[in-house]
Order: sequence, then structure tokens, then C-alpha cells
Amino acid sequence: MNDPFRRLRIGLLILAAIFVIATWGYHLFGWTWLDSFYMVVITLSTVGYGEVGVMTPSLKIFTVLVIVFGGSTALYIAGGFVQMVLEGEVNRAFGLRRVTKEIERMEGHVILCGFGRMGEVVAGELSRRKQPFVVVDEEPARINEALGQGYLAFQSNASDEETLLRAGIALAKTLVITLPSDADNVFITLTARNLNPALKIIARGELRSTEKKLIQAGADRVIFPAATAALRIAAMITRPSTLELIELASAGHNAEMAIDEFTIPSQSPLVGSTVRDSGTRSRHGLLIVAIRGADGQLAFNPDASTEFRPGDAVIAMGRVEDIERFRADYGIR
Repeated sequence: MNDPFRRLRIGLLILAAIFVIATWGYHLFGWTWLDSFYMVVITLSTVGYGEVGVMTPSLKIFTVLVIVFGGSTALYIAGGFVQMVLEGEVNRAFGLRRVTKEIERMEGHVILCGFGRMGEVVAGELSRRKQPFVVVDEEPARINEALGQGYLAFQSNASDEETLLRAGIALAKTLVITLPSDADNVFITLTARNLNPALKIIARGELRSTEKKLIQAGADRVIFPAATAALRIAAMITRPSTLELIELASAGHNAEMAIDEFTIPSQSPLVGSTVRDSGTRSRHGLLIVAIRGADGQLAFNPDASTEFRPGDAVIAMGRVEDIERFRADYGIR
């Protein structure tokens, strides 16, 4: 890995060595240690107050060498500093341009506002599911962390309208707001809803009293991390086996079983067939938990005679490989 400080360190070490050698050299010519030290300081700093002792021809030649080597080293250090600054700015400019270009090509993506503890978990799951997304955060350290994990991210204030436009909100599918401030989340929700009325907005809330404000501002769903965690703790006590099953199914990358959701495309062979005819249970080993129709109606544990229609969102439970095989057989991405 390239170390931007390597050149500076080398230059400073050489300059220190020149300082020591020059001081020792003046002392060898008969000067005191203090006069020798003073002469080296005014020579390398180019102050030029004048010599502090008798300058013999040999001493003049020695002084010229000190000036040449000291000045060259100083230029080397200055060049390294300038190079480090310029490379950082150039890399930053190219990085921003790359991010901008990639965002311009995105459509149906997720905008994730906030890369704290909650935002990082959301980003990891979106990445695992191969869902395109872009991270926006005001803290440079968090953006560096997101970029280090290979995510598309840029530093900016998500409450600014220009920031959301730059993140491609006009073509985005979902906006996720995980900031710890309820006031910021309400303001971002209101701004985003005005920019894209069809956008799905999922917002974080800290106080229950904020839920109504977020809904009025345009949020489709409001998540309360503290309340959710408390309910899970209670479930560990009252329904431990049920919770374990749900956690195993929802963490498909850690277990054989998973709960998946997919939308039926209009050209899929699944359209028009029933739950029984499709063989979801007999051939693929899947359990159809629910079907949400294009009209928004949600049917739990649908009957075997229920027909699949274009645009239906199907929630199925089964082994990961069986789900993937079902998707492939019926042309579902």
C-alpha cells in the first residue's frame, strides 16, 4: 500500500542527519558547539545573519555543501508535501466524479441516509441481497468506512434538497432514514416526499410522539429501534422457539432456511397458475406464507386454489437452494 507520508519521513530524517553532521563539522573546524549549532540554524533556514567565526576557504566550501544538501533536502520535503496534498485532492475529485457517474446510471435504487450502527446493518443486508443503494452521511469518518466496505457513498447533509437530487431521488425506489434525530428525519421525509411522491420512505423514530409527524410528512413506515429490541427481548422469554425460527429464516446467509419475497413479472409462467398447480410445496418444498396483490391486499396462508397474478408479491419460506430454484424455474429475478 502506498504510504503518502513516506517521502516526508525520509526527507526529515535526511535533514536531521545533515543538521547533526554539519554541526559536528563546524566544531571540527574549531568552533564551539553553540556557535556550530547557531551557524547550522542560520544557514539551513536561509536567514543569513552572518558568520559567527573566521571563515577559511575550507570552511566556506563546507558551508556551500551544507547549503546545497540542506536546500535540496528542504525542496524534497516541500515537494513531498505538495504531492501528498495534490494527490489527495485529485483522488478525492476523481472519487466524487465516479460516484456521481454511477448514481446517474442508477434506477430503482435505495437511498440510505445515515451510516451509523443501524445504517451499517441495513447497508450490509442490501449488499447481500444485491440491491443497489447509495449511502449519504454528513460525517467524513462514516463515509470513509462505507467506501472502505465497497459501498457507493458521498458526504453531504441529507436534509438538503440538492443532496437528495444528487443521490438520484427522482429515480429511486426507496428512501431509508436512520439518523438519530427525529427532527432531522421529519425534515428529510418532508423534503423527499415533495421531490418524489411515489417514493417509499422508511424512517427511524426515537419518540413515539414523532410517529404521527413522520407519517404526516410522508413516511410509509416508521421504525422504532428501541421498541423493536424490547419486543425481541420479551419474545426470547415468552416465545423462544418461535423467535429462533424467525431469526434463522430471516438470516438466510447464515442458515439453510430463509424467508424471501419476490414480485411475479407479467411474463412469468407462474401467472395464471394456482398455488397447487405451481407445485410450490410438492416440487420446490416451499411454504407460501402470504401473497400481497397489486391492489395492496395481503392474504395470509393463501388457499391452494389461489391464482398468481402479475405484480403479486409472494412471501415464501423454505431452503435457500429451493427458493433459488423456484425463482429460476419461473423467471423471477
